[in-house]
Amino acid sequence: MLLALRYLRPKRTAVSVITLISVLGVTLGVAVLIIVISVMSGFDHDLRDKILGFNPHLHVIERAGSMENYKSIASRISSNSHVRVVAPFVLGRVMLETEPPAGQALFEAPLLRGIDPKLEGRISTLPTNIVSGKFDVSNRGLLVGSEFARSLGLEVGDPVLLYSPEELKKLRDKGGKEGETVPLAPEFEVRGIFDVGYYEYNAQWIIMSLDDAQELYVLSNSVHGLLVMLNDPYEATKVKKDLQKVLGPDYKVSSWMEENSSILGALVVEKNMMFYLLFFIMIVAALCILSSQITFVVQKTREVGMLKALGATDLQVAGIFLSQSAFIGVVGVAAGFGLAMLALAYRNEFLFFMNRVTGFELFPAQIYMFTKLPALIMPKDVAIICGSALFICLLGGVIPAWRAGRLKPVEALRYE
Repeated sequence: MLLALRYLRPKRTAVSVITLISVLGVTLGVAVLIIVISVMSGFDHDLRDKILGFNPHLHVIERAGSMENYKSIASRISSNSHVRVVAPFVLGRVMLETEPPAGQALFEAPLLRGIDPKLEGRISTLPTNIVSGKFDVSNRGLLVGSEFARSLGLEVGDPVLLYSPEELKKLRDKGGKEGETVPLAPEFEVRGIFDVGYYEYNAQWIIMSLDDAQELYVLSNSVHGLLVMLNDPYEATKVKKDLQKVLGPDYKVSSWMEENSSILGALVVEKNMMFYLLFFIMIVAALCILSSQITFVVQKTREVGMLKALGATDLQVAGIFLSQSAFIGVVGVAAGFGLAMLALAYRNEFLFFMNRVTGFELFPAQIYMFTKLPALIMPKDVAIICGSALFICLLGGVIPAWRAGRLKPVEALRYE
């Protein structure tokens, strides 16, 4: 091992340059792989947290339309041991009109969810994510997302008009007839602004009480469906099958995994593809190691011959050159691991710095849905990356080491 390290000392030769390039290649390969895989894992983890923090684990709706006997259905669902809580909901698109004190009114068509405020704390993280105002949906109170409020210039206490599909239909039917009075849209007050950490929810959702939503949609005592929360969200597929058998074909049960399958599946595919594509960086580094080790063997032919003449075995000679590959791999992997940990620790600071310097938003929330760059360091992923890198480095030195071990003393010293 000491002899191997001595051979690696810089001597201002092409071999030393190639060795340095090999170490840098392994370092960058390991660092980039750990950073990218950790960021992808962070995306997946945070996305699931945001989805589960705002949405229920299961939706139950009646195929024929609105659900009138929802209390008895909720009782049947609650009998399942995996179910933690069941709550009714009203869900649909509405037309919202602002009422500014001056200027032109703005219109938007957000998704409305009518909730039971007493149960919402057990359904979502909404009550604990109010950034302005308070969690109050009584007497036509309204909660709006932070991005939605920003885009329409809404603040706590502002009045808005809401048009349900039924209200819009009345406007269409009566607006053009002579003598017909046009119904006024009900007025609501913005009581709170929420930020659940996910751009889509902050930009497209508004919340009101179940009673107000039933009145807005003219549902009387019926609801659109039931929200079901489980003790373990990853049991959703199994519980869904059980509830479907209990409720029968008149009801449809859907899980959070199904409703978000496209984006969750895309993240898994992207993570795997990034791993395989970036792994070629380490293969390039291994080729550099192979090149440098072949050059080492050629340069040290005389020394190899002398070692053989003094009684060194083939395995001992091969071990010298294989140890060099292992040393390059260990140094490169250790440096890459340290560089990756440093980059991940200061990823958002670097991102904000680049945003200020370039004036260009490198991580737009409108596209990626997150305001900060997520990351999750998985020990299993790090172990696979580092272990694979070491194996590739060792593999790069096998052929030169085998060639050096097979040199004959007479042949090695013939031209010396």
